[in-house]
Amino acid sequence: ALNEYDMIQEGDNIAVCISGGKDSMLLAKCMQEILRHGKMEFGLHFLVMDPGYNPENRKMIEENAKIMGIPITVFESDIFNVVVDVDQSPCYLCARMRRGILHNMAKEAGCNKLALGHHYDDAVETFFMNLFNSGSLDCFSPKSYLSRKELWLIRPLVFCGERQVAAAASRCQLPVVKSSCPADGSTSRQKTKELIARLEKDYPDLKSKVMGAAHWNAD
Repeated sequence: ALNEYDMIQEGDNIAVCISGGKDSMLLAKCMQEILRHGKMEFGLHFLVMDPGYNPENRKMIEENAKIMGIPITVFESDIFNVVVDVDQSPCYLCARMRRGILHNMAKEAGCNKLALGHHYDDAVETFFMNLFNSGSLDCFSPKSYLSRKELWLIRPLVFCGERQVAAAASRCQLPVVKSSCPADGSTSRQKTKELIARLEKDYPDLKSKVMGAAHWNAD
């Protein structure tokens, strides 16, 4: 993905978003290794937004980062408190707020790129969620530019399936934090994930066909 979409250039300053889960922790470690063994020099900033973690999860993320040798910077927010009483579309509001804060955090850190831990399955699920919720045939791009923020978003894990990510995290014994989202297990994304699993029983190549329909390109 890095090569096909030309995600990293010499002299980039890249913020890596860490939530504490397997996707972002694996991405953080991969980015460290890419910098260590690659041919280009670029800056890395590991950013953790605390949306309202309980003290145990916050401590676990900090301890895990220390074990893995990842120097994190933690930013506070009160997103969980804001959305906890929202009846309609709390996930949409939470995601929107998180994106806004992360973009601002990256800019404040002097970064021109923000690396996100979205993988292949996330892309497929987003495609279906956009179809069902807004009637659009679309999903996020491996690399996209936010002109209003002058910030590139890159997704280095976008060709990796969730099982691959989980297996790699387990093989490397990466310590991870279970989602602390108040709605975990009952979100729109979880329902979409379950729907895709049912559809795959009749259409085993469903995910690859969805990604073909998404028309990713390197522009």
